[in-house]
Amino acid sequence: MNELKSTRNLVITALMAAITLLLGWTHWGFIPWFGGASLTIMQVPVIIAAVIVGPFSGLIVGLIFGIFSMIMAGVAPSGPTDVWFTNPMLSVLPRLFIGPFAWLANRALKRWPVVSLTVAGAVGSLTNTVLVLGMIGLMGYLPWAALGAVVVSNGLLEMGASMIITTAVAAAYWHIPLGKRKGANLEG
Repeated sequence: MNELKSTRNLVITALMAAITLLLGWTHWGFIPWFGGASLTIMQVPVIIAAVIVGPFSGLIVGLIFGIFSMIMAGVAPSGPTDVWFTNPMLSVLPRLFIGPFAWLANRALKRWPVVSLTVAGAVGSLTNTVLVLGMIGLMGYLPWAALGAVVVSNGLLEMGASMIITTAVAAAYWHIPLGKRKGANLEG
């Protein structure tokens, strides 16, 4: 890999990590929802890092998301369920898989760029939802029957947001036309 490309990858990874920290610190990434739960868009920079740079970049940004989530759950909880996220098995481990799974989905459908980005957004978000809720169920924090309702009430909205934002940002980056627009020239 030439130096320019590795520098670009490092900058994009750092930018997505910074956006993750900004979303977490300001709580813009956690939208309050029913019963003390939150809708999150914190997975979106992880997905974008993975589809633009690669799975390792997604893993790094996912690690930052998870560690930040764990710290904020202990230092500044925003709801009664946040205390659960002080456990790294719940806050960090599931977030490590968001980027690599989104990258795999994007890679598998690369022939159809808009579809691949949309599916990558869905897969990354669902990875977060399924693994976090799976850990909540395994740890006995909520009964398994209640987790299905969380998937419907939170997971589907989070997935929709991830699909739209991932597709819009990556399409602009790669000049993929969405409708009549061709995207921005971000590579210079």
